Amino acid sequence: MVNRLENIGLNIRKYRKQMKLSQVELAVEVGIDRAYLSEIENGRTNPSINVLYALADALKIEIEKLFTTELKL
Repeated sequence: MVNRLENIGLNIRKYRKQMKLSQVELAVEVGIDRAYLSEIENGRTNPSINVLYALADALKIEIEKLFTTELKL
């Protein structure tokens, strides 16, 4: 079962890949370290709300999309 932080990370990775951005490119856009972005995408750290808003802005999505879960049947 995927926990909340892993879910957020998976969503960030999904939207980043849809935009064809590398971790480095997204991290630079947001103003965070690439290693920190990797930790977020892998659900190993709890990003601040400011970082989540910056990521959503850079990914051109509403922040709510970072919290959605898709049921896999």
